[in-house]
Amino acid sequence: MSEMISLKKLGDVCHFVRGPFGGSLKKSCFKDEGNAVYEQQHAIYNQFSEIRYYVDDNKFEEMKRFELLTGDLIMSCSGTMGKVAIVPENIKIGIINQALLKLTTSTQLDVEYLRYWMISDDFQDSLAKHTVGAAIKNVASVKVLKQIEIPLPPLPEQQRIVAILDKAFTSIATAKENAQQNLLNAKELFESYLQNVFENKGDVWEKKRLDEVCKITSKLIDPKESQYKDLIHIGAGNIVSEKGTLIDLKTAKEENLISGKFLFDESMVLYSKIRPYLKKIVKCEFKGLCSADIYPLVPYKDKMIQSFLYHLLSSNHFTEYAIEGSQRAGMPKVNRKHLFEYSFSLPPIKEQQQIVKKLNSLSAETKKLEGIYQQKINDLEELKKSVLEKAFKGELKMVN
Repeated sequence: MSEMISLKKLGDVCHFVRGPFGGSLKKSCFKDEGNAVYEQQHAIYNQFSEIRYYVDDNKFEEMKRFELLTGDLIMSCSGTMGKVAIVPENIKIGIINQALLKLTTSTQLDVEYLRYWMISDDFQDSLAKHTVGAAIKNVASVKVLKQIEIPLPPLPEQQRIVAILDKAFTSIATAKENAQQNLLNAKELFESYLQNVFENKGDVWEKKRLDEVCKITSKLIDPKESQYKDLIHIGAGNIVSEKGTLIDLKTAKEENLISGKFLFDESMVLYSKIRPYLKKIVKCEFKGLCSADIYPLVPYKDKMIQSFLYHLLSSNHFTEYAIEGSQRAGMPKVNRKHLFEYSFSLPPIKEQQQIVKKLNSLSAETKKLEGIYQQKINDLEELKKSVLEKAFKGELKMVN
């Protein structure tokens, strides 16, 4: 670390305020119902209604503690931990709640320097050590955060570092935006071709319903039985959305499965009926078990080839149809009746094979491009981390 940089406790260089818990601000508020309002009370308007509250001077002063002012830094301290932002000029945001922490910097600390440091791995790792909760993460206490040490050079050096980081992050953001657009273009190229296949049907294509070309033959089995324990199990969470690939696979025994599952084999297409907009569809080259929330579809060999069924279920036209039929409270699901009532035009087997060959070729090229652009995005994220690491070690040099 540079000799210019010293370590300071956060609590010594900025003021912390965490939002109130449990709606404590409303405890001394009351609704105006036409009764006399005493002097020296302040009107508080609810932004979502016409209700007006009045609070006395003491409570009003307490509320001002939680008000956001231009230049304050806000940090998420509950749920999505460690996200930070600076209150911009001329914007009235309001009052923070218990999920937010506001930090007001002293004259020793530049707020932009603090923001950059708080998105660095150095601070985020320290924050993780002071986090509690399983389902919902929370900062253990503001007191422990105040003890975290920040590398602090003199103010002019902080401002020099901020200027360099601003320039570097702007360049990285531009490069990342370009890579993300290229990634999107690659995906849209395949989607456009796939959509074109089903919109520009040939003269010999026949109108069919899905139940005329495929079926579900599997019955629910008990995964605790010995003959099934070593079979791979696939749930919706194992299917990568829009990719047709699988992750984190385990056997029935490893997952300690107890509820009924479907058997599937290499001839089937697995379609997850939960949240159809996620497009969780896969073909497998092995036999196994799948969740009861997955339809194992077997195409009739004289009607449709497996890969054509896979691409059909992946199309936007089918997905829109599936979404329309899954509108329900709670978890959107495609029921079997709606699934099999899907109507579409089907080419002869030979033409299906030709179409699939083109789709597979284009899909392979698209995935190759996606891999390149995704790696570019990953590299840019790593570059940001590297630049931040150098900045707070005093190793950052101005780049023209």
